[in-house]
Amino acid sequence: MDAKRNISMRCAAFLFITLFCLASCSGNHSYSPKPRGYYRIIFPKKEYQPYTGGCPIMFDYPKYAKIEPDRNPDAKPCWMNIQFTQFNGTLHLSYEPIRSKKEFDKLVEDAHKLSFKHTVKATGIDAGVISYPEQKVYGIYYTIDGNAASSVQFFLTDSTKNYIRGALYFNTEPRLDSIQPVLSFVKQDVNVMIKSFRWK
Repeated sequence: MDAKRNISMRCAAFLFITLFCLASCSGNHSYSPKPRGYYRIIFPKKEYQPYTGGCPIMFDYPKYAKIEPDRNPDAKPCWMNIQFTQFNGTLHLSYEPIRSKKEFDKLVEDAHKLSFKHTVKATGIDAGVISYPEQKVYGIYYTIDGNAASSVQFFLTDSTKNYIRGALYFNTEPRLDSIQPVLSFVKQDVNVMIKSFRWK
């Protein structure tokens, strides 16, 4: 009799545990993944200094950036890089003297082509006119939206003797959602540089 009671109690306990497990597994438990997290970025104070090197250009650039000559074997004199080391980004600047209208037209066309080369991954490209007649600084500012390798490109010229092209790149996989805060911060510096630009 005791053996039968023990067996019954074991069966009842097993049945109870099984039903409890099934009940806890049932129900509408939906899983939603958490959004991707990124490191908090501490931005430096906005402070600027003048570039007055040996090239025929002058502009203000941030104190937390450094200017280096372009070390590419194909680089020409007065090609330089503004390094945003903290943000792993570089603003490439390529200066060209203008010797003829044909050469000027080609430089402008090349700037357009190089900017629109990013249309494969860009969701949109806006071109804005730069015009500071009192400084004889004119050009086009290209804002490239989406996961393109470069989000900002521009060129500046006095239309007769001088031309410079700029392209901002970050040395990381182009993910707009992750670099957006840094991009917005550095774009302010690019705007300061353009507004302060002068020809020597």
